[in-house]
Formats: sequence, C-alpha cells, structure tokens
Amino acid sequence: MTDDPEIMTIREVAEYLRLTEKTAYRFALEGKIPGFKVGAAWRFRRDEIVTWTKSQNRNKSVA
Repeated sequence: MTDDPEIMTIREVAEYLRLTEKTAYRFALEGKIPGFKVGAAWRFRRDEIVTWTKSQNRNKSVA
C-alpha cells in the first residue's frame, strides 16, 4: 500500500482532517464530507476531500 492512497478509510480521513473517527463518521453520515460506502465501510476519494477542504476555506473567507 502507498503512503498516499487514492481511496482513504474513515481512520485515514479522520487523521487527515484531524478529527476523531467518530466525528468523521458522523460528518460522512450527514453528508458534510464527500464519501461513499462499500458494504458497511465508508471510503473517501483523496482528491474529493482535498477539494472539499479548499471549498470550506473559501466559504469561510467570504463570510
């Protein structure tokens, strides 16, 4: 496995966003972060998470 996977697990996305796994899971369930389920497990595309974080930054600077 590479150090920078294209698809991330809930643990990896939580670490990337510096959240607890519980918060990342809740955000995924609520549609606050882009993700998809494979069976019962959440997965996240790294490029979508990066784009989402950039859009969050822009939204706050406009307000």
